[in-house]
Amino acid sequence: MQLSEQMTPFEAVNYFFLRAAEHQQLSDTALAMLSGTFRELRVQVPFRRDDGTMHVVYGYRVQHNAARGPYKGGIRYHPDADIEEVRALASLMTWKTALVDVPFGGAKGGVQVDGRALSKSELEQVTRRYTDQISHIIGPTRDIPAPDMGTNAQVMTWLMDQYGRKQGHTTQIVTGKPVPLGGSFGREEATGRGVVVTMEAALAELELGEPADTTLAIQGFGNVGSWAARIAAERGYRVVAVSDIEGGIHAPDGLKVDELLAHVAETGTVVGFAGSEPIANEDLLELDVDVLIPAALGEVITHENCDRIQARLIVEAANHPVTPVADYALADRGVLIVPDILANAGGVTVSYFEWVQNNQEIRWEHEDVNRRLELKLQRAYRECRAYQHDHHSEDMSFREAAFTLAVDRVVEAATLRGYL
Repeated sequence: MQLSEQMTPFEAVNYFFLRAAEHQQLSDTALAMLSGTFRELRVQVPFRRDDGTMHVVYGYRVQHNAARGPYKGGIRYHPDADIEEVRALASLMTWKTALVDVPFGGAKGGVQVDGRALSKSELEQVTRRYTDQISHIIGPTRDIPAPDMGTNAQVMTWLMDQYGRKQGHTTQIVTGKPVPLGGSFGREEATGRGVVVTMEAALAELELGEPADTTLAIQGFGNVGSWAARIAAERGYRVVAVSDIEGGIHAPDGLKVDELLAHVAETGTVVGFAGSEPIANEDLLELDVDVLIPAALGEVITHENCDRIQARLIVEAANHPVTPVADYALADRGVLIVPDILANAGGVTVSYFEWVQNNQEIRWEHEDVNRRLELKLQRAYRECRAYQHDHHSEDMSFREAAFTLAVDRVVEAATLRGYL
């Protein structure tokens, strides 16, 4: 596949799969199986607006591969959640679960709707109707959804309840639930915590100094970005800039994250926080900081702005925020990028912990969940770096090493099961 900025999201993900396939000299059968998806479902989701009118949106569930276990992947509500985007995210989930070595495959769901524009009643209708439309291909040992952009624990509760109306109460059908309904302690902050854990592993290699001297800029202040900021600040790092959909703020001496969180809870945005200066989302990416954490949408770092990126370390909290062209350009400059399939794998890791707890009908303590998460991600980071070192490190970027290790594990499972 030709490297290009005109790639679709799925083509961009598959580009790194194909690079991994070259390193491993995969067979044509393996290429055909893993470069495509196992199943794609497109459904209509009609719902009644509060004004009495009917509205129809479309939803998807894409199952990429299940050689290593049941399909696993979130559901996002966003106008751009089209089939190409959902395919890309389903594929990323296959490689993500394999890389952190949890016994799941990869899937993803999406509904093309702006959840922020819906009332609670409308959001519940969308969720229950979408659940009905995909219920025949999901299940606690078949395909386990989870929250993603635009969805949360409440949405997962509606999904669990709707599925349970036909199948009986089944807590294992979904992860990311509220704790009183079988959710796991630590799930809400898991992705943000994982971002900080993998960031610290990379910082230890770069030897940039003490946390108080290490500056962070975070694009995106939703669940992942806000938790990453909170946990980083608790560990002594200096968060100097954050942004959300309304705009960004910058304070070179560091933001008081606890006060910022209170400001966001009151106003709904980071904009206008006392003691900070406004900054555009695009300009935040180009700040002179040690660590850049893109935690919003994909493809925000491209060939057009990668030359202006000044951070020495990029930790991909969002899914595919760096295009393939920009990835190679930044690597050539010596910028270390912790790829999304490792950096934001905290969510699926604790989702696995939640699923295990539900199956065993037990609950782990919060501290135990956090400890298990940190150990698993630290191990995944070490394994990925070791794989890069042992397999032509001069010709293999960190991202390529992560993909190749993940592909190796999926191919091994598929071969053992007789698929290849």
